[in-house]
Amino acid sequence: MKGISSGAPRIISWNITLRCPLKCAHCYVDAGDREAEQALSTEEAFDVIDQIRAAGKPVVVLSGGEPLLREDVYDIAAYGTSRGLRMVMGTSGFLIDREAASRLREAGIRAVAISLDSADPQVHDAFRGVGGVWERAVQALRHCQDEGIGVQINMSIMQPAIKEIERVIRLGTSLGVRDYQLFFPVPTGRAREMGPIRPQEYEDLIRQVLIRFRDNDLNIRPTCAPQFRRIASDLGISNSDWGRGCIAGISYCRIYANGDVTPCPYLPVRVGNIRNTPFSELWERSPVFAALRDNDKLTGKCGRCSFRRDCGGCRARAYNHAGSVSPGWCDGLAEPDLLKGDLCSEDPFCPYEPGVVAQ
Repeated sequence: MKGISSGAPRIISWNITLRCPLKCAHCYVDAGDREAEQALSTEEAFDVIDQIRAAGKPVVVLSGGEPLLREDVYDIAAYGTSRGLRMVMGTSGFLIDREAASRLREAGIRAVAISLDSADPQVHDAFRGVGGVWERAVQALRHCQDEGIGVQINMSIMQPAIKEIERVIRLGTSLGVRDYQLFFPVPTGRAREMGPIRPQEYEDLIRQVLIRFRDNDLNIRPTCAPQFRRIASDLGISNSDWGRGCIAGISYCRIYANGDVTPCPYLPVRVGNIRNTPFSELWERSPVFAALRDNDKLTGKCGRCSFRRDCGGCRARAYNHAGSVSPGWCDGLAEPDLLKGDLCSEDPFCPYEPGVVAQ
């Protein structure tokens, strides 16, 4: 089987800062009061946008930490917009008041994804580590809609309960939200301290979500759960907008606050730094990206699976499970040994056994 053509990137997540006012239990960058060492300056951020534009016209997600804590975020967004990029933002919504929403619109931000993990304010606030976050998130959704900015709800799945998901989506639809991403946390950063969901519970929950909303006109996509493509296929459910399950290094990558490039936020393999190597060169020539794009390199049951092109297994979970990252490592604060671990090993969180007929 041939590898996947790299093409141009379709989406880039950019951690423009590590600063954040929240204390989320699952934060993959351990964001807080400190800034990343050697964080990119404003002029360097503009150069990053030029480099991205030279490689194509992907969606650029300004993320963090909390991106609105970076004072020049509106300038960065406006510059990206002027270069013809679709600039969007991922945020807790904690700092989006009416004025901020207006400035985001003026800077050309096309859509904002706001985290909302529960329909219960107390549950959400406890998970985010600060009181009043839920109320601000809901208000942020309204402020962005008032400004004509597209909105999406990002929900982190804390427990395998379909009712929790239904409540959040019911709340969102009452607010006019049509787009949802359901994030299944990967054990990196502070998420290493969270109790894991058992693989079969994870599988059952994905199936319940797909069945529950199969005839709905909402756009709901499980994220960091690539086997949803296999489950959807089994159920006869298809969506042309879904794309491949795991897109790390294939149509997607992450830029860290200091310019490091990795396949995704949860896969801590540094392929290079855009201060030293043009982004297009990293995207097109990185051996790490080349490995992720080659389905024939998948090993274990992922390598034997007939869904390997549509799903691919979570490469971050596979790499972390192989013991590549020490328990004390937290994202961009240290460099992992690229010779350890297996980027292409089987996804340990997928209970499916290729060739085994379910009883």
